[in-house]
Amino acid sequence: MLKRLAAKSIWNRLVQVRFCSSFCIPDFDTNYYCDNKNSEEIQHNICIRKGVGDINKVLELYNLFKTTPEVDSQKIREKLLKELSSLPSRTHPKVKTNVNPSIKDLIDKKKDFSHKPLEFSEITQRLNLIRTEKLGNTCGHKSYYFLGELAELEEALIKYTVTKLLSENFELVSVPDILPRNVLESCDPHHHGSDLYLSGTAEMSLAGLLKNSIHKKQDLPLKLAAVSRCYRAETSNVIEERGIYRVHQFTKVEMFVATPQEQSDDMLEYILKIQEELFRPLGLHMQVLDMPPHELGAPAYRKYDIEAWMPGRNAFGEISSCSNCTDYQSRRLNIKYDGGKYVHTLNGTACAVPRMLIALLETHQNPKGKIMIPYVLQPFMNGKEFITKNSLVPELKLLKIKR
Repeated sequence: MLKRLAAKSIWNRLVQVRFCSSFCIPDFDTNYYCDNKNSEEIQHNICIRKGVGDINKVLELYNLFKTTPEVDSQKIREKLLKELSSLPSRTHPKVKTNVNPSIKDLIDKKKDFSHKPLEFSEITQRLNLIRTEKLGNTCGHKSYYFLGELAELEEALIKYTVTKLLSENFELVSVPDILPRNVLESCDPHHHGSDLYLSGTAEMSLAGLLKNSIHKKQDLPLKLAAVSRCYRAETSNVIEERGIYRVHQFTKVEMFVATPQEQSDDMLEYILKIQEELFRPLGLHMQVLDMPPHELGAPAYRKYDIEAWMPGRNAFGEISSCSNCTDYQSRRLNIKYDGGKYVHTLNGTACAVPRMLIALLETHQNPKGKIMIPYVLQPFMNGKEFITKNSLVPELKLLKIKR
């Protein structure tokens, strides 16, 4: 008991800073991270994750902080908080020993083709449904224009997905695309740069919405959903990620849940169930993967990926994921419920548009050149059954301009 009180007193020194509505000091679990008895376990967790974090540095700074007079401890405190923030979340016991993704489930069978299936880029080029090249005068490399019925299919996917989430009592939220640095770093510490960012996922905006909030347990779980543009700086030259598989910006429907601590494992299974119920009616062959530690982002305790078979590429491609982040984000954003407990937060992709379009067009292509629209999406496309060649927007022709 005395040891715990002493640790609390040290923590009070750690958080002696000015608070405002846009900033709060993360309440790191120093009873766990700064206890020498846990150092071996924490070091092993760092090693099986992405190797980011230094528990020895944390313990060194923590011991130094305890013995340094308060008036001289400011710099040590700042270094300690920085080192604590870089440590990854704990890892689910069932995942710790995984080296490769384990297949949790296989959904439906691969479609048989009477012809060699075309890749998404070939299909869309033949049907004049997309522009991805020569866009330097607008948006440049790794961007795109969806044209005609492909743009309609994007909107149909969004409406179909939102309709399902509303039926599951998710509350729809329209979120900002620009977020302050401290919100992004609270969700995932590996963000560095200026004070404002274009958001990479609505998860961060939804988490930021709950910052500095206290909830009644009877009102949990709190289930939120958002449709947003997602911005990513990184792209890839890997052949499997060609075309619109990995781009600078895209539209995504995201789920975000805050739940009591003891319910988060079950909630992850619930989010996965929703994803499967969304994707099954689309006629895709899929596999559900329980991801190994080295594939987990810093906040994730456990993560499932769903990969769809993309016949034109002759390979699986990730179309969604869902993660249980336990109290990693809520401690950093100060999101609590009854008794001062931190909620557990979870997130899941309900629809990432570009990759879903790749899977749909490659799976439902017709040898005559048409694309069958899955039955569940037809009501959101004015009853259309097929996507055909776009003749309304002229095909791109490049002209040389003499100076």
